[in-house]
Amino acid sequence: MIRIGIVGDIGCGKTFVANKFGYPVFNADLEVNKLYKTDRNCFRKLNKILPKHIVSFPITKADITYAILKNNFNLKKIIKIIHPLVRKKMNKFLVINKNKKIIVLDIPLLLENKINKKNDVIVFVESKKSKIIKRLKKRKNFNKKLINKFKKIQLTIEYKKKKSQFIVRNNFSNKFLKKDINRVLERIL
Repeated sequence: MIRIGIVGDIGCGKTFVANKFGYPVFNADLEVNKLYKTDRNCFRKLNKILPKHIVSFPITKADITYAILKNNFNLKKIIKIIHPLVRKKMNKFLVINKNKKIIVLDIPLLLENKINKKNDVIVFVESKKSKIIKRLKKRKNFNKKLINKFKKIQLTIEYKKKKSQFIVRNNFSNKFLKKDINRVLERIL
């Protein structure tokens, strides 16, 4: 099985690109949202360490955002609980898709958490800064302070680019993107 890891800046369109490969995608952000909405055990753990912020189930993004912005250490506390649960879900995804030719890992902290393996194909998604900012501002829960906190726990864009075997330009139109994705697939298959 070939594992493609998608990396890039917040808001560059990693999920959009991952889905364009046409192979099974593990989307970590989606899994986190599912945990917040459906996993009572996750709620209990978060409620125990953040009782002033996480008070009702299902957990809302607003509650998480408030907790993170209120105290610098809360993000680390949340990560300590959420990441092992997401990793479990990823391992299940890998077992289910073990016979697939290719799988795509859409995990924002792929390199930071050393989830990538030596033979993974790392694809960097490059987008214009102006397009990224425009897209981020359209998000329902856009919060510049929150995005800056997330950026602080991420490796630099330059480092991610250097660690990648391929760069895919995402201008959010299918024509150019498909060309770059086909080039990646031709080289790795």
